[in-house]
Amino acid sequence: MRPMVAGGRAGEPFAPIADYGFLSDCETTALVAPSGNVEWMCLPRMDSPSVFGSILDRDAGYFRVGPAGVEVPAAQRYIPGTMVMETTWWTHGGWLVVTDALLMGPWHHETERSGTHRRTPTDYDADHVLLRMIRCVNGQVQARLDCMPVFDYGREPAQWQHTGAGYHEAVCHGNGLNLRLTTDMNVGFEGSLATGRTLLKQGESRFVALSWSEHEPPQTYTEAHERLIWTVHHWQHWLERGRFPDHPWRSQLQRSALTLKGLTFAPTGAVAAAATTSLPETPQGERNWDYRYTWIRDSTMALWAFYTLGFDWEANDFFYFITDVAEAADGRLQIMYGVDGREELPESTLDHLSGYDGAQPVRIGNDAYTQAQHDVWGAIIGSIYLFVRRRDRLDDRLWKIVVKQVEEAVANWRNPDCGMWEVRGDPQHFTSSKVFCWVAADRGARLARIRGDHERAVRWQRSADEIHADVLANALDHREVFTAHYGAKALDASVLLIPLLGFLPADDKRVRETVLAIANELTEDDLVLRYRNEETDDGFASEEGTFTICSFWLVSSLVMIGELERAKRLCEKLLSYASPLQLYAEEIDPHTGRHLGNFPQAFTHLALINAVMQVIQGERPEEPGAFA
Repeated sequence: MRPMVAGGRAGEPFAPIADYGFLSDCETTALVAPSGNVEWMCLPRMDSPSVFGSILDRDAGYFRVGPAGVEVPAAQRYIPGTMVMETTWWTHGGWLVVTDALLMGPWHHETERSGTHRRTPTDYDADHVLLRMIRCVNGQVQARLDCMPVFDYGREPAQWQHTGAGYHEAVCHGNGLNLRLTTDMNVGFEGSLATGRTLLKQGESRFVALSWSEHEPPQTYTEAHERLIWTVHHWQHWLERGRFPDHPWRSQLQRSALTLKGLTFAPTGAVAAAATTSLPETPQGERNWDYRYTWIRDSTMALWAFYTLGFDWEANDFFYFITDVAEAADGRLQIMYGVDGREELPESTLDHLSGYDGAQPVRIGNDAYTQAQHDVWGAIIGSIYLFVRRRDRLDDRLWKIVVKQVEEAVANWRNPDCGMWEVRGDPQHFTSSKVFCWVAADRGARLARIRGDHERAVRWQRSADEIHADVLANALDHREVFTAHYGAKALDASVLLIPLLGFLPADDKRVRETVLAIANELTEDDLVLRYRNEETDDGFASEEGTFTICSFWLVSSLVMIGELERAKRLCEKLLSYASPLQLYAEEIDPHTGRHLGNFPQAFTHLALINAVMQVIQGERPEEPGAFA
């Protein structure tokens, strides 16, 4: 059993990745360690430079609120149905509860238009305030506040100064940001550390608010409490819009939906792949990437998940973001973009940071944006098809995008690419890339029929049939099992998408043999690897954990081939590996249960929703199915 450890300040150990809590206001995010320490927060948005970065280096900034002298909590939980977190400590004198939230409030821009929002305004908006409420529920406890921002990924220490009367408000400036600390505790400064301590007795409370915009933070405990309640109700009301089956796994679906909403950048509708950068896929290794961007390939699964659970607004917002970047690309669609839609994401290393538990290098940016990955055309056409199928109409704007992207797929499907795993070895004819090109042509032909364009429907269907035949001729081994790429003997978990995308029916013998081969040969303790490193040139020598999204794909595929009981057992096992707060990183070490990689990971939660709904559909055929 992994221990809960403290973390944040120089010399202290790193908390296990799975032990962090995740906060969001749909513009920025924060990770909170079990100690009550905010160890990751980027401002003013989720892909900005960090202000608190001690998850990547113990000297890169932290913000702790909790009992003095006690780090390990008695419990952590989300207030049900929310992104508001409670941490409870027992001390020798009493019990202390800290409630953390990134505040939500009413829509702010009533007299002027927002300079950042490109989607239709809602009734709510980010308040740009991190609120931390402290309450003594029994006995008496010394409560402590320590806030030490270090701007620009740990390069620029804060210089605090008091403002207003007394010791209840402080400000600091750095890297174009103005931070404001407001509290009913007395605050003093020790260098770049803003600190305070107070003795709380049973029933007494304090608040601490960190803000970074023109919007006013709460000034009193009463106001802070009212705004916290508003935020709690906001999340619960949002969740009430969803459709969740009455099933023992309902809470996992709800937490995944909340996590996906928390990873959504509200001004544009983009869904970030994860909240973090450079959390290692290999302990103390080099597989450390920046995932604070949005991948086009996530779009089909994200739309399916949101639509299936009843969150049409979020699905549509992400869809409109995808169409924005596709329209701007004029046929040259990238695999990934910034959450604001920017195209260039140049990769660099932060050599002054030691990395999470010594894992280096620490990277920001992601050079994968320059790669040729042929799944991108199928992902966007699949998304448009899902969107149009719900409306049965295809307007001129979407049709122009369809024509450009399908023609790109038809023109390029014969070329090798880097595959969906973004390998940094030589390009190959990856099976999954060909399948996604087939999706582009096949769904494109269906859309052309809806549009009434007979000529393109016939031509694109002919291309889809050609791609289909080519895959069947070149991607199967002697056992009639689909392999990673043409001419390979190695397995690859991405071919589990073949039945999910409808490339072949689930009762096809080749599908069944492929799913069972992966289940039996590409797993460690039942959990699925992307591929075996010794069989795939991905540009790195180090090992990695099992890919949780692939394990959930296997659950879905097992259901589809009729192996419902095996799928249920695997799904139960995967759900048991969730973090204490029902969150998932990208990978799991199958031998220890340790979470690896960036956290929380959107793609994993998307696959969870699909897998759980597939199992429920297997038990109750009236529930909605896959996204083929």
